[in-house]
Amino acid sequence: MTAVNPSGWRPSAPSNDEGTAVATVTGNRALMLEEPLLFEIGGRNQTGVDLEPAKAGASRLGGLERHGLDLPGLSEPEAVRHYTRLSRQNYAIDLGLFPLGSCTMKHNPRLNEKMARLPGFADIHPLQPQETVQGALELINRLAFWLLELTGMHGVAMSPKAGAHGELCGLLCIRTALEARGDAREVVLVPESAHGTNPATAAFCGYRVENIPATKAGRVDLEALKVRLGPDVAAVMITNPNTCGLFEPQMKEISDAVHAAGGFVYCDGANFNAIVGKVRPGDLGIDAMHINLHKTFSTPHGGGGPGSGPVVLSEALASFAPLPFAAKYPDGTYKLVEEEHAAEEHPNAFGRMVAFHGQMGMFTRALTYMLSHGADGLAQVAEDSVLNANYILRSLEDVLDAPFAHSGPCMHEAIFSDKGFAEGFSTIDVAKALIDEGFHPMTMYFPLVVHGAMLVEPTETESKANLDQFIAALRSIAERARVGDETLKAAPVYAPRRRLDETLAARKPVLAYKTPAPDGSSTGLGAHFGGG
Repeated sequence: MTAVNPSGWRPSAPSNDEGTAVATVTGNRALMLEEPLLFEIGGRNQTGVDLEPAKAGASRLGGLERHGLDLPGLSEPEAVRHYTRLSRQNYAIDLGLFPLGSCTMKHNPRLNEKMARLPGFADIHPLQPQETVQGALELINRLAFWLLELTGMHGVAMSPKAGAHGELCGLLCIRTALEARGDAREVVLVPESAHGTNPATAAFCGYRVENIPATKAGRVDLEALKVRLGPDVAAVMITNPNTCGLFEPQMKEISDAVHAAGGFVYCDGANFNAIVGKVRPGDLGIDAMHINLHKTFSTPHGGGGPGSGPVVLSEALASFAPLPFAAKYPDGTYKLVEEEHAAEEHPNAFGRMVAFHGQMGMFTRALTYMLSHGADGLAQVAEDSVLNANYILRSLEDVLDAPFAHSGPCMHEAIFSDKGFAEGFSTIDVAKALIDEGFHPMTMYFPLVVHGAMLVEPTETESKANLDQFIAALRSIAERARVGDETLKAAPVYAPRRRLDETLAARKPVLAYKTPAPDGSSTGLGAHFGGG
């Protein structure tokens, strides 16, 4: 099958020394092999193994039998080669720098993976008797203790499974606390520099969301916030360090103003790796903050895998945390406090976030990361992530517009814009050209407060040599964009696929395989995603 190609491109044909195109019948590029769909490899009505015909018996499905699956049949070598070839087209942190801003795509130590795969952690079941999983409960309790130590908070909910899930947990704690004092408030204030999930979570929780503007320095406008505070404001959701890669130096003043107005302060802790071991959010007046264990404390990030977003809580909110939680008892045993014990031990809980408790693999990796680094090592995580980001910022600010370079040092990520590019050139041209240089593109067009944003987070695990290579590539591309080098419009040239019509792919995706029509045309899986 040849997929429909809305952009009109075809894979580049190789050329000989004279520049004359050389025909290819496979579409392969050297040892980077063109990979068709499974439906195009295996034929229908056949299997990759020989099986004896099944003996027909009386059906017990009452007419609900499944017929005509129409699945392709592949031999074992065909199946293995298909997925291996696909894996070679993936970019991964084990291949090189992953500069996605706001995502913390850092190397994850293999020691942590080994610990998470120990049978006592990996093979347990949430319905096992608690006396058979004492080690796992102790690990959860000990991780909770260190999260409280690192943040200076009073309580922690371990069960939320992701950052946005943690945001919901924190807001539910705030709502329950307000209801307990008979205070009905309807508004959550969200600064422009906050993560996009913050206003979405507040709206999902039933609040009306209002924005607070940012200053020219990329930080919360404290005076505008104070003017808006009032008896209808339940909370302020603030990201610190914020999405512009900047620390909020007036965080304590912000918290004091919100508390004086009777509200609570929620902090998005997704960027905690920039301040871990250096700043305790509790000392800044934060009432609730989620911590992405899968970002700050080492878990392979992305790909739709499991996350973990424990929420640390101030003394004012700790009693409203959800169930269950792992508690240590005087006899040295550990138990999960569930609904049947809540009346005596945790009567103000708003309910529960998940069916069981959380993500055991995440907990194991995070505690291993903490114990292997120690207090001084965790502080160095923050120092190195900030150092690396500032090295990129100052190395490129002469060729890329850095809108907040004047605001002082950045934190864990550096932000640039497309200002200064030749007419007709934009951020996407830079991103596509980076692919040809062997780098995954940075985060594009986010945050929205910066036009043509390029958000780069090198993380703490990249060496100076790696950063120098990335800087050299990005500098070269930026210089080409400034002078209007038309070859940028063709990038990427060396990738398995060339530039796609991304608007059509987003608005009219073709997600189902269809057999080619007799005239040779087809619309199949990948039609707008570069099949060919």
